[in-house]
Amino acid sequence: MTRVIHTGDTHVGYSQYHSPVRRQDFLDAFEAVVDDAVDDGVDAVVHAGDLFHDRRPELGDLMGTISVLRRLDDAGIPFLAVVGNHESTRGGQWLDLFERLGLATRLGDEPVVVGDTAFYGLDHVPVSRRDDLDYAFAGHDAEYAALVAHGLFEPFGYADWDTETVLTESDVDFDAMLLGDNHTPDTARVADTWVTYPGSTERASASEREGRGYNVVVFDADAAGGDDRVEIRRRALDTRPFVFVSVELREGEGESRVRERVREHDLAEAVVHVEVTGEGDPVTPAAVEEFATDEGALIARVTDRREVDADGEVDVSFADPEDAVRDRLDEMSLSTAARDVESAVREDTVPDANVRETVKRRVEERLDGDEDLGAFEAVEPDAETGDDDGGESATESDDAGDEELDDDAPDGDEPDGDAPDGDESNGEEPDDDEPEPDESDADPAEATDADAASPDGQVSMEDYL
Repeated sequence: MTRVIHTGDTHVGYSQYHSPVRRQDFLDAFEAVVDDAVDDGVDAVVHAGDLFHDRRPELGDLMGTISVLRRLDDAGIPFLAVVGNHESTRGGQWLDLFERLGLATRLGDEPVVVGDTAFYGLDHVPVSRRDDLDYAFAGHDAEYAALVAHGLFEPFGYADWDTETVLTESDVDFDAMLLGDNHTPDTARVADTWVTYPGSTERASASEREGRGYNVVVFDADAAGGDDRVEIRRRALDTRPFVFVSVELREGEGESRVRERVREHDLAEAVVHVEVTGEGDPVTPAAVEEFATDEGALIARVTDRREVDADGEVDVSFADPEDAVRDRLDEMSLSTAARDVESAVREDTVPDANVRETVKRRVEERLDGDEDLGAFEAVEPDAETGDDDGGESATESDDAGDEELDDDAPDGDEPDGDAPDGDESNGEEPDDDEPEPDESDADPAEATDADAASPDGQVSMEDYL
């Protein structure tokens, strides 16, 4: 019997709402998973990608992650992982660094046997490159086998990867696929194989309303009470509370009514989202947000869904200018590459001084990854776009576009950011052909001298490897 914790999409380093407290929350959630692993004495912790939120984690995030992994190592519990689209770089991966430090094992096409189970890995692969995959894995002598992968697989939301193809073309008969990228937890049976997502460990988007958690997976012919060989149970995590307040204003009602509804909830240290609809008087979002924080909320965001009809032709929402921009972009026949450039210009995670280099890098990545230049072809508004990681986010998927990661996120982890190769997206929950914009600044392995000298607190992998 082999019992492991299956987690993923921890997105360490994500300053959601530009809040250092929320940044710490993501690391704390990952630490909570490891605490449970040590307390329960599981055989391994399996991470299905997007350990970090972007490709250039800051030093504090790296040191915090190393500290957590050392606790796992001290307990003799292996950390097995693959690389997700948010953290992927052209050169060496951060996971390689942790492996060199003896704190992690990067899974691949060779089996890593824990107990009586062989684990294999499949890093995130942009849609444009998947036709070249042959799913060739080395053989094993273990009783069970599991494939750990990062992507949006069928039959789950935002899927763009054929799970049955992976299973039928693989050289190994897998008992389970342990997945990451979609921030919504779910489990299904495909070609007699259990396929499961644990969901993200913290809410990377306001759309992720359900509680966060991870999976406990047991490989044992008797574990599921029959011949299934695999038992998958979900375990909850205690994370920062999110409070959602919906207020429908009737004629004559206004801000005072909104405050009444907000006051009905326990706001202590919570992230509060207030949505206003109805026919009432105008509401000043900033005033309501200030009121909520005065009542104890850590962060408050107010969205007024009411629209004003101008001359019967143009709907203008005053709640979030980003909504208007995204709506307009959806109406345009922009190529995938053009969307990369657009997101780089508007993302508030990309310093103005780095926009030119970021745009240059993303275009180069597209040229490197798409020999047929398909990423530069116009995409009709009603066609699927390939920008990730979240629409509704694969966050609910990591690939739906980070614009779903949260109301303040740059565009794109309703789940995750641009694909590592400029192709793909939490999760929310992708890139390339997945809905997920890139939130990363630049490739850690390719930082320029100017970047290295900049006081942004970020480091290059070359400083370590």
